[in-house]
Amino acid sequence: MSLLTFQQTGYWYQDKSQPLFQDITISFEKGKFYTIVGASGTGKTTFLSLAGGLDTPKEGSILYNGKDISKIGLTKFRNQYVSIVFQSYHLIPYMTALQNVTTAMEITGSKENNKDAFALSMLKKVGITEQQARQRVLTLSGGQQQRVSIARAFSCNTDLICADEPTGNLDEDTSKEIVRLFQDLARKDGKCIIMVTHDEQIAKVSDINIRLSRGSFTVKENGTAVS
Repeated sequence: MSLLTFQQTGYWYQDKSQPLFQDITISFEKGKFYTIVGASGTGKTTFLSLAGGLDTPKEGSILYNGKDISKIGLTKFRNQYVSIVFQSYHLIPYMTALQNVTTAMEITGSKENNKDAFALSMLKKVGITEQQARQRVLTLSGGQQQRVSIARAFSCNTDLICADEPTGNLDEDTSKEIVRLFQDLARKDGKCIIMVTHDEQIAKVSDINIRLSRGSFTVKENGTAVS
């Protein structure tokens, strides 16, 4: 059974005769790493916003485990069923990096007994030291804040992770390591990863690549390891 399904989904800003995309039907499964690519203005971030429950389609529906997310309730869906890595981080500025992660774990119902230890281990995986983890996020660089945002998503008890350009502020080596972590979350932990990226190399190593063009999309299966 599909985890997330776009069912004849359409979206436009003002004029239905000029849709960003229309009649999209596609399913996303657990254990798969999906990338979404396309030129500017083709609706990549909007597509991800719909998948993450941040917006609603103009027509059609989006189902999570067979249930329309509008009937689940968008707030409940975002809090309990999806983790999102935002391009602009969306961290709580007065909290430490560690508190940002553990707070998200609490909201999504993490069953980890020692949340601090688990959060610190996830922050370490993305290159954040314990000293940095205990700093307020406003004192961290943009790249470090992006890593905290990624660790927050990795730490939450959700089957679906949506990521908007998560490697955009990272160096090449760190980007490769982060992509490997996304791959492992999908292939080893059974998560469903949906990532928007402009990086064609990342698109090539995802399991399934969705390429948006104005009003339509194509799907390509990959399955290459990160080199």
